[in-house]
Amino acid sequence: MNTRLLHDLGQSLWLDNITRDLLDSGTLKRFIDEWSITGITSNPTIFDEAIGGSPAYDRAIRDAAKRQISDEELFMELALDDLRRAADLLRPVFEETRGRDGWVSMEVSPLLVDDTAGTVAAAARIHARAQRPNLFVKIPGTPAGIAAVEECIFDGVPVNVTLLFSRDQYRDAADAYLRGVERRLDAGRDPHVASVASLFVSRWDKAVNDRVPPEMRNRLGIAVGDAAYAAYRDLLGSIRWQRLANRGALAQRLLWASTGTKDPAAPDCLYVEALAAPDTIDTLPEKTLRAFNDHGNVPGVMTADGAAARAALESFEKAGIDVDGLALQLQREGAQAFAKSWGQLLNRIAQKRGQWMAA
Repeated sequence: MNTRLLHDLGQSLWLDNITRDLLDSGTLKRFIDEWSITGITSNPTIFDEAIGGSPAYDRAIRDAAKRQISDEELFMELALDDLRRAADLLRPVFEETRGRDGWVSMEVSPLLVDDTAGTVAAAARIHARAQRPNLFVKIPGTPAGIAAVEECIFDGVPVNVTLLFSRDQYRDAADAYLRGVERRLDAGRDPHVASVASLFVSRWDKAVNDRVPPEMRNRLGIAVGDAAYAAYRDLLGSIRWQRLANRGALAQRLLWASTGTKDPAAPDCLYVEALAAPDTIDTLPEKTLRAFNDHGNVPGVMTADGAAARAALESFEKAGIDVDGLALQLQREGAQAFAKSWGQLLNRIAQKRGQWMAA
């Protein structure tokens, strides 16, 4: 299995998909047992496609059709049912790694993207309702979200910081995590609270490929990843982090998100191969996972000095790409896309409930 190459390197592979069909068919268990999958991520788009593309949820929606609960509440029930099952499949990994791996993720409502207090409250509810120690709550790395991350970590809620698009946004997420852990220690609490920071990769190249020469296409996302990885390694080597680690804190791991190739002219394993690095996580769409397991390779391991990233990013700036400005734009667009999917998801559930009520 080619996925074993990355596992042996020290990189965790998580599946960027969750559906009831994957669970019922035993496919997810096979990915875990045979393909080195050690975690699951989800988002509103994934659940919208899952609920809309399969009859597997129809019975649960039918049974809930006449109950006095909102469509959002019903979605939470459906999603958490799936994620609890996945979390239980991954529980042995979670226990074996002492919480470093073996996680699933559930997103707060994207409508809370600018609401710190609302995000903190929603994260606490999801964490309590899940009743699984290996469930991350996903919070976007927007300014309001970053403030919520610190509060959630202080409260002991494990967080997957999502929608990060640059080295600086990653650093903000890492700093929020560290502040939350430091406050826990100051309050006499256990510092062992897990977190990951999810940096989105392929969306960079989708945004600029039509604006740069052919030889620069599909290079910007990897350059941004290289820069974030250098910052990540710097943090792990810092005195600030070592003090926390010596008192029992768990490192916030850097996660590569959006690693499916969006350019049909590019290799289908482009980002997976380029972002091979120990102590990181790569969350792969199922199509990319299957492609890498079939013919992927690990030609080399990422370096942590950041020199190649600096040179590449400078070349894009010279080509007219405002990298910092684009990072903010991509984060805003990502939040808007998740909000749109959230609305479509709730509308889909409402329609299915209405059909059962009419029947």
